[in-house]
Amino acid sequence: MMESKWVWFMRMAVMSALLLLEGCRWCTTNACLEQERIALLHLKPFFNNHYNDLSSWDEVKNLDCCEWKGVECNTTTKRLIGLSLHSEGWFLGEKLKDRYLSASLFLPFVELKSLDLSGNAIAGSVENEGRWCDLRNLEVLDVSWNALEGMLPHCFSNLTSLRELYISGNHFQIPLSFAPFANLSNLKVLLGDENKMVMQPSFYTSVPKFQLKIISLSKCITSQQLNLELPTFLYYQYDLRYVELSLNNFSGTVPTWLLENNTKLEDLILMGNSFTGLLSLPSAHNSNVSLIDISQNKLQGQIPTNVCSSFPHLSLLFLSKNAFEGDIPPCLSGMKDLSILDLSNNQLSGRVPEELITKSSLTTLRLSNNNLSGHVLPMILHANGLSNLYLDGNNFSGEMANVDVSISQFPTSLREINLRNNKFYGNLPRWIGNVSFLERLVLSQNGFEGSIPMEFCNLNSLEFLDFSENNLFGSIPSCFNTLNIEQVHLHGNRLSGPLPIAFYNISSLVTLDLRGNNLTGSIPKWIGTLSSLSVLILKDNHFHGEVPIQLCKLYSLSIIDLSQNMFSGPIPFCLGNLSLPMKEKESLAGGFYLAFTEKDEPTAIAMRKLERGINPYYPTSYLEELIEFTTKNGFYPYKGNILRNMTGIDLSCNNLTGHIPPELGNLSEIHSLNLSHNKLTGVIPSSFSKLKQIESLDLSYNNLSGEIPNQLVEMISLEVFNVAYNNLSGSIPEPKAQFGTFIENSYEGNPFLCGTLLHKSCSKTDSPSTISIVPKDTGEDGLLDTYDFCVSFLVSYVVVLLTIFVVLYINPYWRRAWFSFIGKCITTCRYSNVGNFLVYHIFKQCV
Repeated sequence: MMESKWVWFMRMAVMSALLLLEGCRWCTTNACLEQERIALLHLKPFFNNHYNDLSSWDEVKNLDCCEWKGVECNTTTKRLIGLSLHSEGWFLGEKLKDRYLSASLFLPFVELKSLDLSGNAIAGSVENEGRWCDLRNLEVLDVSWNALEGMLPHCFSNLTSLRELYISGNHFQIPLSFAPFANLSNLKVLLGDENKMVMQPSFYTSVPKFQLKIISLSKCITSQQLNLELPTFLYYQYDLRYVELSLNNFSGTVPTWLLENNTKLEDLILMGNSFTGLLSLPSAHNSNVSLIDISQNKLQGQIPTNVCSSFPHLSLLFLSKNAFEGDIPPCLSGMKDLSILDLSNNQLSGRVPEELITKSSLTTLRLSNNNLSGHVLPMILHANGLSNLYLDGNNFSGEMANVDVSISQFPTSLREINLRNNKFYGNLPRWIGNVSFLERLVLSQNGFEGSIPMEFCNLNSLEFLDFSENNLFGSIPSCFNTLNIEQVHLHGNRLSGPLPIAFYNISSLVTLDLRGNNLTGSIPKWIGTLSSLSVLILKDNHFHGEVPIQLCKLYSLSIIDLSQNMFSGPIPFCLGNLSLPMKEKESLAGGFYLAFTEKDEPTAIAMRKLERGINPYYPTSYLEELIEFTTKNGFYPYKGNILRNMTGIDLSCNNLTGHIPPELGNLSEIHSLNLSHNKLTGVIPSSFSKLKQIESLDLSYNNLSGEIPNQLVEMISLEVFNVAYNNLSGSIPEPKAQFGTFIENSYEGNPFLCGTLLHKSCSKTDSPSTISIVPKDTGEDGLLDTYDFCVSFLVSYVVVLLTIFVVLYINPYWRRAWFSFIGKCITTCRYSNVGNFLVYHIFKQCV
């Protein structure tokens, strides 16, 4: 008995040792589970691209899938708990083709807690089933910025562990009741921007089980919904910290109850809706609120004075683009944490509280486009904390040159000043040259006069200069080439002299706008040294000479306007080598994203908002460069994204000669080309058919001949086409595609063009032998219609002249009668140069 027990004990000890060794062997492999590794390899072909490199998913080089990119495993069980397969293609502006993914591929990951599939252009599942819904352990799900559509599956309610849900940038239909989310009791974060909110039957009255901390539902309106009410579930939320409901056209009054119900709320963003009436704020203090943005609504009345007491720690306040009136509340000057105040584009009046500029904590003050008045220059000289000051579009006045700055030190904090469109007058103050740290200065549309002071050459930090539309005269100072300036706007003054050496070799210069002055001379060859130049506008001056080929060296050029000058000679063929890039022309971009201050804030949401810009983006500069350019028969302003995408060349209203270079057909990115009102000859290049992006082509008022190439119908983006008043002949292009939208005015002044649109048949005329010497009366001018008729007429005319000459030589009586007839006709005959032919118009009384 004892022996059998001993044998049994030894047997058990050996088995335990073997099991322990096997367990240790399994531990030392430190590898992921086989079925999960195989499932990952099945996913690899769908997600592996240059935006999401999955080259580390290689079982030959590394068998442990827990070490692969984007994979997170449980350190104990080695099961996969996190999978990040997001693509950066969408965030880089790439358009990806919609794709369908098999949702069943994720089912082996039974312990998966976090799944990120954002930015992959996923349009749905090949099984057409809601199998994400089977991942019951999911806590974080990100399918944002894909192509998913339709109603959210009801099985979403099965994901009871879900804490964070990101579905922004899809085509989901989100019911206002939020029924699919009602049972998700753990849900804290919901981002659903740029989907569609839809109405649901009113019988659904269930109160959701979740208490959100963060919700963002911007740009969720559909074209059919003119006004929306706020989702009712928001009435039952009491733990919100961040709320964004912007650009949805929500109506009614501002939901201040969100502030009253959620005492921990930090950021409230309601911009771009249709809230109306007076702004009524809660009287109770809320020390957590740091941002309120109710801009771009329809609010009226005065700005509530209790805004200061209700939110004592407010940092950012945006109330622009409403209809607020009255005075600026003086209490705003005493808010110690207020750093950005934007009250622009309202109807505010009166004077600006002095302390708001001189003694407040503000770094950015924007009061643009109101009815404010007074003399603000002394305040500006004491703005010791401000960095950016925008007072443009008001009624401020004063003579800046008379301000005594010797008694005060100019504030060293100021980097950007915009005083555009006010009533300042007098000479430009020389003391501005002492503000060497100033980066952007706009004094346009005022009453400044005199010359530009040489002291301005001391502005070594200046990047943006706009003195346009004043009464400045004299020459441009010759020292700008010592600066790092990027944008120069001096248009609409009375500046004179040649293009100064001032701009020589400024490699930083992006925009040079000198239109509408009295500048003379030719464009110097050193223009080719402006290596970063993107916008060159010399319109409406007195420049002459040839268009220099050095312009072709400026590979960053995208807008060229040399119109309304006296340029002569040929168009440089090398302009066709320009790539006309779509690039950032402002160089004023830059800004900040909202950061979250709460310690227990989910890390994932904070990272997404900071890295991908899902949350509101507030620029560090509110200066927008504006370029005015003639195209599509109009004079249009371009700024922002539209300016970045605009490309065009305007050489109209000069004395250019020669043929149109066929190389211009290589300008594949050009949107507008205007060569009208010159002396160009030759044919229209058929290579223009390659201008696939062009929207406006104007070749009118030249001496072009030949036929209009039929290949031009391939210009599918063309909206305006004008070849009027040339010597073109033949039939006009077939009225299909874009050419079916053009009217008769596009071709007028070309007597030898024909086509249905012109009410002229393109069939052949009679043979020369049947043509009468004197044409049929066709009206007062009696112009001949076709080239063939003219040739026949000339041949017949020569034959008749020879016959008459022989007869008159033989018979003196007929000779005297003929000369008498000619004498009577001299006063009733005239000629005109139509096309390149001499055509005689013989009136009835001469017959």
